[in-house]
Amino acid sequence: MLSSVARPGSEGRTTLVTTLLRLFARIFTQANASKVIGAYILFIIIKYRRTTYGVRPRPDLKGPRGLPLIGNTFELMRRPRTQNYQRQTENHEVRYGSCYTVSLPGIGRIINVTNPEMIDHVLRVNFWAYEKGPRLRSVIEPMVGQGIFGADGEHWRWQRKLASHIFNVKSFRSYTSNVFCHEANLVIDYLSTIADTDKVVDLQNIFYQFTLDSFGEIAFGQSFGCLKNPEQEVEFAVAFDRLNHALSERIVSPIWKIKDWWTGHGDVVRKDTKTVHEFAYNVIRKRRQEIEENGGHEREHKDLMQLFMDTRDEHGELLSDEMLKDELINMILAGRDTTAQALSWMFYLMHRSEASPEILRQATEEINDVLKDNLPTYDSIKQQKYVEACFYETLRLYPSVPQNIKVCVQDDVLPGGIRVYKGENIGWCSWAMGRLESLWGRDAKEFKPERWLTGEKPSSAKFVSFHLGPRTCLGQQFATIEAITITSMLLQKFTFELVDPDTEPTYIPALTLPMATGLAVRVKHRAVNAQSEAIRS
Repeated sequence: MLSSVARPGSEGRTTLVTTLLRLFARIFTQANASKVIGAYILFIIIKYRRTTYGVRPRPDLKGPRGLPLIGNTFELMRRPRTQNYQRQTENHEVRYGSCYTVSLPGIGRIINVTNPEMIDHVLRVNFWAYEKGPRLRSVIEPMVGQGIFGADGEHWRWQRKLASHIFNVKSFRSYTSNVFCHEANLVIDYLSTIADTDKVVDLQNIFYQFTLDSFGEIAFGQSFGCLKNPEQEVEFAVAFDRLNHALSERIVSPIWKIKDWWTGHGDVVRKDTKTVHEFAYNVIRKRRQEIEENGGHEREHKDLMQLFMDTRDEHGELLSDEMLKDELINMILAGRDTTAQALSWMFYLMHRSEASPEILRQATEEINDVLKDNLPTYDSIKQQKYVEACFYETLRLYPSVPQNIKVCVQDDVLPGGIRVYKGENIGWCSWAMGRLESLWGRDAKEFKPERWLTGEKPSSAKFVSFHLGPRTCLGQQFATIEAITITSMLLQKFTFELVDPDTEPTYIPALTLPMATGLAVRVKHRAVNAQSEAIRS
């Protein structure tokens, strides 16, 4: 009885399914299917008519008009990458004001800001709501690995605490007298051999060699030996630079994997990565061998290498060689490139044809008044306010990290009421900020060290060259002392003449701000009598 009752129900369900299938078959003929697909495509194009596919439209924000599905890809490509920061300056200064947005495939929405209050909110007030993010980490991973530059959260916190041990006043005093002056004297020895010969030298390359050798001595007690023969290429340095530039291009390219495969550039990246990594591993092996030969005893002075080898990670484990490698490379990136590039831009600004002769005169006069033919010391450098002002004014116009970006990890609201949704990016261009009249006045684009001598320095949210908040650059004093040391020692001995004083050097878009073709100069010995006369006048 039960089965006879159930059977009609089963047959009914089967009939219903069959009827539905026939109905769908009639509806979804080839022609109808094409219409449905076409309607869906039309819906997608309309929905993402000004933004990248999958990126939330933001009609509430200003910005260049995007194309359907690909957003602002053409906006990024229509001008050379060597004009990237100029384009961002124009967008803020002329077109959209302190906040505008773009969207790019593979990156998503970027909300670009120059308002100091907004930047302070992102980098300090609501720090934990913004991270480097997984995409950036994956792109720069061949260089920084799991190191501090790509780290977030607790992994970043313990690395930050560890690195802070080496950046203290006691160390600064030691660096100045024992390392910076020694390496600067090697620069002087080399320049003395070519001074007054009309030979052209790349000053940016010399600064790279100076900062690399200095940081090698400080970080792991091993000079790279660059200044022993400045005209000979160092394999590590060449590979390091090439890798830096290659990875920087990947940051803003949504198709870098295809491009690298098509051009074969990926093979170059892998080769350079191997060279950079192998150098770091050799440093680690050498230190372990040194400890073993000393019966397990470490060096009396704990450099950065030893601090890393002695520490434990957030899980209580000693760092593996791979992690030590990552930390070393991160520190080299921070300790070499940024200061060398800032020095290059400073010497350009002080010696270009439109520079006021008064700038160089005041700097030289202060150097001679303070040092009196002696070597710089930690205490003497603290008295050199004008040279320090030249360095900071350089970083205002040519910041060593010209642009930066963070991804929002939880919905937020910026000062002024602008909403930021999870997954959207906040970007800021320090290059642009340093040139905005709204922030620095009508003389914003002028090189005026005097603006740093008025008593009150600009807030860190306005002058972001050393970052802000918990990620404030640990090496700010380190870099300042290093820069003033070599600047003082060089200007004591030489005068410099730019080969092309009328043309602004182009930059290579990178994680930092290198000059594309270096800084070509001619060097002359500074005549003592002329120097004294200049001071008297």
